[in-house]
Amino acid sequence: MLFNSYIFVFLFLPLTLIGYYILNHTKNYSMANIFLIGMSLWFYGYYNPSYLAVICTSVLANYTLTQMMDKLESESVRKFILGIGIFGNAVSIFYFKYYDFFVDNINSVLNTSFQLRHIVLPLGISFFTFQQMSYLVDSYRGQTKGYGFIEYALFVVYFPQLIAGPIVLHNEVIPQFRDENRRSVNSENMAKGIYIFALGLAKKVLIADTFGRAVSWGFGTVSSLSSMEAILVSISYTLQLFFDFSGYCDMAIGIGYMFNIQLPQNFNSPHKATSILDFWSRWHMSLTRFLRQYVYFPLGGSKKGTIRTYINIIIVFLVSGIWHGANWTYIVWGLLHGILNCLNRMFEKQWSKVHVVVQWMATFTTVSGLLVIFRSNTMAEAIAFLKKIIWLGDFSIRNELKQCFALYELQLIDVGNVFTSRIDGFYMWGILLLGFLLILNAPNSNEIVFKPTKKRGVFTVLLLFWSIVSLAGVSEFLYFGF
Repeated sequence: MLFNSYIFVFLFLPLTLIGYYILNHTKNYSMANIFLIGMSLWFYGYYNPSYLAVICTSVLANYTLTQMMDKLESESVRKFILGIGIFGNAVSIFYFKYYDFFVDNINSVLNTSFQLRHIVLPLGISFFTFQQMSYLVDSYRGQTKGYGFIEYALFVVYFPQLIAGPIVLHNEVIPQFRDENRRSVNSENMAKGIYIFALGLAKKVLIADTFGRAVSWGFGTVSSLSSMEAILVSISYTLQLFFDFSGYCDMAIGIGYMFNIQLPQNFNSPHKATSILDFWSRWHMSLTRFLRQYVYFPLGGSKKGTIRTYINIIIVFLVSGIWHGANWTYIVWGLLHGILNCLNRMFEKQWSKVHVVVQWMATFTTVSGLLVIFRSNTMAEAIAFLKKIIWLGDFSIRNELKQCFALYELQLIDVGNVFTSRIDGFYMWGILLLGFLLILNAPNSNEIVFKPTKKRGVFTVLLLFWSIVSLAGVSEFLYFGF
């Protein structure tokens, strides 16, 4: 089920909130948790009920392993069980996400003809699997004792963060569900939650999907793009990905507030970054945290010398690239970010002397350029696209690209084409300018100091109305595919 759908906004969310708080009002907290688990499973299996078999099996298997580790005293046996759990989760991701990719490459290299399975990728498998892997490691460390199955299941399947994050840790949410003071309606949290949800929905429906039309057009016509069109499509994808994913996370955080649950921040204005190091401290923060704690540190982190540190960094970014999908484009994207991260560390003193505007421009350009590889279907397509940008041989912009930004609402306002007749591509330039203004100036959801006022209430209602009216063009979130 999508946050940006009529059934979610008008049926699922109200029904879940009402049922949850009614059960809590009767002091039947376990039943309230079970109800929330059931609703979360409905949310997850709405489009494809077969997904439920995957996630339920995963939850049962991982919880069983954690219980075994909790009850055993032998360090070697506990470590063996942890190994089984990590291996089992890795195999699960490999099978659903990478089996066809692996077999296809084997066929290409060895000229074999192994049959592809065309496996349907379960939604959010990377997110809920990584979340459970972190729990396994913490269980091995003795940090999860006392958690029951219902609490564990709710930690994994809690619907706001289930499909596209943020990747949460057990000590962030389970204690909140245990807090009886969070079991009744909090009007301030409810108002703040609705407000942040409205902002996230607008980011997705009104902004990200608008840029998405330009991106779909551009990557569908790579061979005929002019240099200027390639640049604009590249920037559009950078903005689409940010507003799409941060919009989802804002909606997740907003829904969390409605249930009096505070989810961790996943974005800290990443496109304000002035270096690659700075960017990765701000972008997809929960994934970065997971990779740091459960991959980088176990590899030795920065404690085994400079060369080993750089090798560990590159490994971490390769894992990040592979995590995103079964394609060489993701692997190359991760590898290049790893190399740039190392270079940034090597020349950090020299970089700090560069003017901040140049730092920002170089960082944004680099991130956008690498996202071309990330978005492309093949490396050949990515190279062809990047050549268009580097060549700078044609600055024409076709009307098809400009029309991708011509929202019906804006055309209603511009009666008589007053603005479009004076500025060619007015809607396109205006929306691109708006995108830059927002990423560079607007506070992120964590920075918002919320005070319920009439003005903010009216703004929230208008934003929700505009976004809900625009749901006719509903689209999935980009990170659903990861």
